[in-house]
Amino acid sequence: MREIEASVIRDAIEELCISANKILPEDVESAMRRAAKRETDPLPMAVMKDLCDNLDAARELDIPVCQDTGMAVVFAEIGQEVHIKGSFEEAVNEGVRRGYLNGLLRCSVVADPIRRGNTGDNTPAILHTRLVEGDSIHLMVAPKGFGSENMSRMKMFTPSATEQDIIDFVAETARLAGGNACPPMILGVGVGGDFEKCALLAKTALCRSISLRNADPYYAELEQKMLDAVNAQNVGPQGFGGHTTALAVNIEQFPTHIAGLPVAVNMGCHVTRHKNITI
Repeated sequence: MREIEASVIRDAIEELCISANKILPEDVESAMRRAAKRETDPLPMAVMKDLCDNLDAARELDIPVCQDTGMAVVFAEIGQEVHIKGSFEEAVNEGVRRGYLNGLLRCSVVADPIRRGNTGDNTPAILHTRLVEGDSIHLMVAPKGFGSENMSRMKMFTPSATEQDIIDFVAETARLAGGNACPPMILGVGVGGDFEKCALLAKTALCRSISLRNADPYYAELEQKMLDAVNAQNVGPQGFGGHTTALAVNIEQFPTHIAGLPVAVNMGCHVTRHKNITI
């Protein structure tokens, strides 16, 4: 049995919150720069240049890549051979608190969804915890901005729905989002499970590297079909038209009930951020 102090988790979360907000994942940045070269019309070309210049400025000035530094979503895989000395959940939230305050990141969380009132430190985090084999802890922090989050959708299809119905729903979601999701977008698509599992699948898909395709060849092909359908709509960078409405579509699937076919689409903007560490 390996012991890990809660303070180690706290410090790791603090650093992840800061670095995730300032440094875009390499695969996303590379996709952005490739997309900029594909645009042919002056306006989307200029928009993509501005977006890439923004990434450069954030790196040079050591500031966040976006003013919306998001709600902190934390995925934790905890080895069954680990004993945490102290409160794990308190350590996560204290790490978020320190990360956002010490990193001078915008605090965007309200204490109540209807009555509002900013908590002042971006807590609480949204925490997803899973027990796994081993004696280590894997942490991922994904700061989630709400311009794109607000454009997410879910539909409880019945089993009579066709593959094309699902593709059309994903493409429609991107079209309805338009410039509100700050495209080029990344789309995380969940297929299967029940209502809440499907939404979590979509979030998990959004946090997967866009350089990795689904391990199942059928769903890998479906990812490409969805991406082609989204990019055919001419929403384009920041909604001004162009070839690149989305950089990637990632799918995660799970078994479901004989009477259902849930599909969720979690929208991510052009600065879809996540950072991870193994302790």
